[in-house]
Amino acid sequence: MQIGIIGLPNVGKSTLFNALLKKQVALAANYPFATVEPNIGVVDVPDERLDKLAELVKVEFGGRNGEREVPEKTIPAVVKFVDIAGLVKGASEGEGLGNKFLSHIREVDAIVHVIRDFEDENVTRAGSTNPQSDKEIIETELILADLQVLETRAGSLGKDSRVPDKDQAKKSQALEKLSVALKKGELASSVGLSDGEKELVKDLNLLTFKPVIQVFNVSESAVASGSEISVSTNSVQLCAKLESELSNLSEEEQKEYLKELGLKLSGLDKVIKLGYDLLGLQTFLTAGPKEVRAWTIKKGTKAPQAAGTIHTDFERGFISAEVISYENLIAVGGWKAAKDKGLIRIEGKTYEMKDGDVVEFNFSV
Repeated sequence: MQIGIIGLPNVGKSTLFNALLKKQVALAANYPFATVEPNIGVVDVPDERLDKLAELVKVEFGGRNGEREVPEKTIPAVVKFVDIAGLVKGASEGEGLGNKFLSHIREVDAIVHVIRDFEDENVTRAGSTNPQSDKEIIETELILADLQVLETRAGSLGKDSRVPDKDQAKKSQALEKLSVALKKGELASSVGLSDGEKELVKDLNLLTFKPVIQVFNVSESAVASGSEISVSTNSVQLCAKLESELSNLSEEEQKEYLKELGLKLSGLDKVIKLGYDLLGLQTFLTAGPKEVRAWTIKKGTKAPQAAGTIHTDFERGFISAEVISYENLIAVGGWKAAKDKGLIRIEGKTYEMKDGDVVEFNFSV
C-alpha cells in the first residue's frame, strides 16, 4: 500500500517526508520543484503492542537462546510513503510538469495533502495564498485531470471489449454521474455510486476517488501554544519543521519533548496511523522466540488469507488458527498460561481476523 504526499510547492512536503523516514532522504529546498522524481520510503507503523509482546516472550522463553537474544527480532507493520513534486495551478494543463506529477499520484492508494498554514517570509510561497485557497487549487487540478480521463473514456466506451455488453449502459450512467459532479467542483468520492458501479469505473483510477488525509503544516509556536484549527476527522495539524527535529532525537527524548508540548502522539504518528486506517488496514500479531511481528491485512480478511501473508504454503495447507486477543494474552501473562486456562480459541477457514489477534497457524503441505 502506498500513500502519496502532495501539495503546492514549498508547503513542507519533503520536510514531512524526511521526518517520516527519520533521515534526510528528500531534498528539502526553498524553491519550486525541488523534487522531480518521487522519493519513496517505507515507514514503521507505531504499535506499542509489539514491545509489550516482546517482553512477554522474553519472560516466557527466557532472555537468551544460546548466544541469541529472545525474541531475535521485532518487526512492525509498514506503510510506503511517496514524496510527489509540488503541483501548481494549471497542472492539469501541463503547468510545472503537471502531467508527469499527476501520473505519480495515480499510482498511490491514498493521498496526504499538505496544506501550508504558517507564515515565514524566508520560505517562498510559490502559489500558496491561504489554507482554504491552497486546498481548493489542488482539488481543482485533480478534478480537471479526472474530467479529462472521463471525457476520453466516454468517447471510447462502446469500443471497450473488456466491458461486457450488458454492463455498457451501467458504466455509461456511472460515468455521467461522475462527470456531472466533477463539473460542479465536487470530488468523485462524494458521488453516491453503488458497489457495482464502483467496480465498473475502478479501472479509471480517478484521483479524486482516492482517500485523503489533510495535513495542516503550522508554525512551531502554534503547536507549542496548543492552538487548534477546525479540521475534519481525516485531518491532522502538525509542524513539519518540528517533526523533522523530533525525528533526530532518541525515543526517550522524543517522549520528553512531546510531554513538554502537552502532546501524547507526534503529528507523524497520527498521520501514519490515520493513513493505515484510511486504507482499510489492520494488524494481526505473531509472537515467538524467533520474532515478534505485526502483519498487515485488509479489514475483513479470513484466517487462511491472513496465513498466506506469512507464507503461501500456510494458506494452501491451512488447517486452523489458534487465536487469542492481544489484551487477553497480556492479561494472562503468556501463550502457555493462556492455553492452560483454555483461552486460546481454535478458528477455521471462515474466521474473520480482528485487529490485535495474536495467532499461531496450523497447516499441512
